[in-house]
Amino acid sequence: MSTRRTRTIVAALATVLLAGSMAACGNSDTGGDGGDGKIVLGFSQVGAESGWRTANTTSIKEAAAEAGIELKFDDAQQKQENQIKAIRNFIQQKVDVIAFSPVVESGWDTVLKEAKDAGIPVILTDRAVDSADKTLYKTFLGSDFVKEGRLAGEWLVEQTKTATGPVNIVELQGTTGSAPANDRKEGFAAAIAANPNLKIVASQSGDFKRADGKQVMEQFLKANPDIDVLFAHNDDMGLGALEAITAAGKVPGKDITIITIDAVKDGMQALADGKFNFIAECSPLLGPQLMELAKKVDAGEEVPARIETEETTFTQEQAKAALPNRKY
Repeated sequence: MSTRRTRTIVAALATVLLAGSMAACGNSDTGGDGGDGKIVLGFSQVGAESGWRTANTTSIKEAAAEAGIELKFDDAQQKQENQIKAIRNFIQQKVDVIAFSPVVESGWDTVLKEAKDAGIPVILTDRAVDSADKTLYKTFLGSDFVKEGRLAGEWLVEQTKTATGPVNIVELQGTTGSAPANDRKEGFAAAIAANPNLKIVASQSGDFKRADGKQVMEQFLKANPDIDVLFAHNDDMGLGALEAITAAGKVPGKDITIITIDAVKDGMQALADGKFNFIAECSPLLGPQLMELAKKVDAGEEVPARIETEETTFTQEQAKAALPNRKY
């Protein structure tokens, strides 16, 4: 039985018990579809901090329209309090399914319990939460961020296996407390531990933003004159860092090896041009998979607790080959 149908029945029974009379037919006060049969999906997006996020938003909006799902979209502008407010609004509107990409990992249990108590299934997209109660959401759809960081680190270990002296690395982290920042840092650190010459000399958040990436890289360059490698948690921060590196009189991709994550078009172009050296992909095109999941959880079907997107890695030649058909 669908969750929407279940909510309708529960509400109708409550009306019978309280009013002592038959409840009126229809689900305008219970379901969220307004009676037209459409699934209503409330989605709270992190923001528009990067090219990746913009492509992710476009994918979700286009997929919802194609699937015949009514989308109530909210932009949290990278603030957790905005997302919590949006989720509560979705609950009040009695949408059929709630999905969101959490700004940070912690602090969601209360609002997720409110959604659960209202009988509204929740899907996490792109980013996970650290709640111990896994019943508060139906599934997580997204990437393995630890794996992305590990792939970046393993490539660097392979490239520096003959190094006899120290290899100084600076790290541009994503938004503090977010799942991709935490996990990519963890995966990268675990991988480079295989080569004792690899040393992270500075690590700071650039908030996944191009402008912040530039600003933090400028600070890195002033404090650490001998930087060999930059590991950026996303392309946008890496692209900002390019400007700082060039302004400092260094050649990106040669004087400083640059490794990033995402593989958006601008990043792939920088890789094809030799300004970046390696990118681990993180696909933003989650829309179609999200709509299929929304239909399944609304129908009360069981879904896997975690669904990963298929991704790859790119070197310069692979980026050149992939660019002509790149969708984002």
